[in-house]
Amino acid sequence: MPYLLENLGRPIEVHLFGERGSGVQCKQIQDFHKLHEKCVRDGTLFEDPDFPACDSTVFFSCTPPRPFKWKRPHELTEKPKLFHEGATRFDVVQGELGDCWLLAAMANLTLNQALFYRVVPDDQGFEINYAGIFHFRFWQYGRWVDVVVDDRLPTFNDNLVFMHSKEKNEYWSALLEKAYAKLHGSYEALKGGTTCEAMEDFTGGVTEFYEIKKAPDNLFKIMLKAYERWSLMGCAIEPDSNITEMLQDNGLIKGHAYSITAVRMVEVDTPRVTGKIPLIRIRNPWGNECEWKGAWSDRSPEWTLVNENERKELGLTFEHDGEFWISFRDFVLNFTRLEICNLNPDSLDDEPLTQVSKKKWDTHVFESSWVPGCTAGGCRNYLDTFWMNPQYRVTLEDADDEDDDDLCTMIVALMQKHHRSKRKTQQGCLTIGYSIYSLNDPDNLPKPLPKDFFKYTASKAKSPSFINLREVSCRFKLPPGSYCIIPSTFDPGDRGEFVLRVFTEKENKMSEYDEDVGLKTPDEEVQTEQNELEEKKDQQIKEIFASISGPDLEVDCYELQKVLNFGLKQEFQVDEMSLDVCRSMVAMMDEDRSGKLKMEEFLKLWDDIRMWKNVFKVYDKDGSGFLSTLELRMALNSAGYRVNSNILRTLVLRYGKKEQMDFEEFLMCTVKLKSMIESFLERDPKRTGCAKFTLEEWVEKTMYS
Repeated sequence: MPYLLENLGRPIEVHLFGERGSGVQCKQIQDFHKLHEKCVRDGTLFEDPDFPACDSTVFFSCTPPRPFKWKRPHELTEKPKLFHEGATRFDVVQGELGDCWLLAAMANLTLNQALFYRVVPDDQGFEINYAGIFHFRFWQYGRWVDVVVDDRLPTFNDNLVFMHSKEKNEYWSALLEKAYAKLHGSYEALKGGTTCEAMEDFTGGVTEFYEIKKAPDNLFKIMLKAYERWSLMGCAIEPDSNITEMLQDNGLIKGHAYSITAVRMVEVDTPRVTGKIPLIRIRNPWGNECEWKGAWSDRSPEWTLVNENERKELGLTFEHDGEFWISFRDFVLNFTRLEICNLNPDSLDDEPLTQVSKKKWDTHVFESSWVPGCTAGGCRNYLDTFWMNPQYRVTLEDADDEDDDDLCTMIVALMQKHHRSKRKTQQGCLTIGYSIYSLNDPDNLPKPLPKDFFKYTASKAKSPSFINLREVSCRFKLPPGSYCIIPSTFDPGDRGEFVLRVFTEKENKMSEYDEDVGLKTPDEEVQTEQNELEEKKDQQIKEIFASISGPDLEVDCYELQKVLNFGLKQEFQVDEMSLDVCRSMVAMMDEDRSGKLKMEEFLKLWDDIRMWKNVFKVYDKDGSGFLSTLELRMALNSAGYRVNSNILRTLVLRYGKKEQMDFEEFLMCTVKLKSMIESFLERDPKRTGCAKFTLEEWVEKTMYS
């Protein structure tokens, strides 16, 4: 079962590795505390069956360049520790794996103690009750997952091969890397990436990238608001082509990552002018004398323009600690890249991390998938199927504070799932993006938005491009109102799972923009018109029913099969109706749970079957005997059923075959849908959308349907 973690902000739910809902599969659910307790009790050291000490755990595409030996820290040093004098930026040293992006994120994580100990729990170590088992927590696609590992690490000549600490007896970074590798299937899966990817997995936040030369005019306001919402920020200077990290005359280092620790408007007072100047405090992770030497640097004359109280409030110090102030103007002139990791409310403590404000983003998270023949509609270039993609409505009610144009900030991030673990099967990232449409009169628009809406309506905004990255995110400024977000792959028919996240400065309302599941009146065109021919058919089916059922005028599923074979073989190439279909039909109509249908129950069923038969013929447009699953939603609507994209995906996955359904599969689909909806409505007479079942009742309803 998931457990609650309360070390930051609101309690968050953490899933155990391998449990249902965790998003990962393993041989058995791994509960760190239970496994640790068992190892201590038995006097054994934990060996992880789901991430064994073997070559395939390291590489999936090749064999190691030399033989690795897996050793525990006790075999490498006399007194191993998880931490040596705490966790710092200096603890992280890259090994032979190309995962410097992960190293940078781990180093930044150490700057925030509360966030760090969410990822690296401090309830473990090498001293008391050591059992060779450790655990770490990562955010994965909308949920936190607790990952258990043993402490066997790959070595060569008694040295750690991959990430390690400068201190020989410190092991948190090596074990954290191993846990992250396990989450993605292997060490090799960690080759190549971006710092923001790992920062999101460490915080659950949403990251934005800015090329500073192309940044919007209000970049400082963006940074100031991000700082007020406790966002993590970093910046860097484009590296020199010949030197990885090159110290410049101004004290800044090319090709080096910096952390932004404060963004402020600082009051200055001179004989000629009084006002505020935008300043940024930046930290060089090296923590030494390599600092900015220009205006507003340590001991620069500009600080005489700031009164003593203001300097105290800023916490101004002039030490060789790697931290310095720089004007926003010089920041833009000297730095080339900015990353902002916006934290969701669950990642924030009640005490401000910045001691500036308690402002938080309002967030919404939705998980869904693109299923071929159902919800994988492709981009707007494919008008016929674009509308089939999942749709989400967001209502922005209030403009941002201090926004001169009365606009609302909205960050939209679309992330595809499991892109690293798919590398083993040579699967790359899908090309993904999204479009945003303005809804002028949303309450009177059909749900979901149909093809004609997109045919005549241009998008209000969209992702910068469709691209094959794990995540596509962008910041928008939009007037208050209702909008529809359509996440999609570029090409239709691509299968994938995704997470859509929306961050806004002010509270918003957001939901899936889709039909309410339920019943409606079937379309007139599929209703069977009573005429002389139909009456003759009805009489024939009654006679065959009577002859097969015998004197009790009741049929079981075997007898119903014979009746339907007679009734349908003239119109469909059906040698014999499936016994499963017949069982489902009996269960649907069998009110007294006798396992049989009376004549009156059968006649009600026969009316439904005739209507479903008409629906199938309408949507089997080429007379092939198959209905395309792309038309299943419209077919079910014609038959009197309202379904949303979630239900539609389920039906296609359960009853579809290669994006098609034959008549029997369509019957199974409609019978199941009718049974489940009617069972629910029996328990919800006031149509509240909620019904109460005991576990016994629920199992009975679902099993006998």
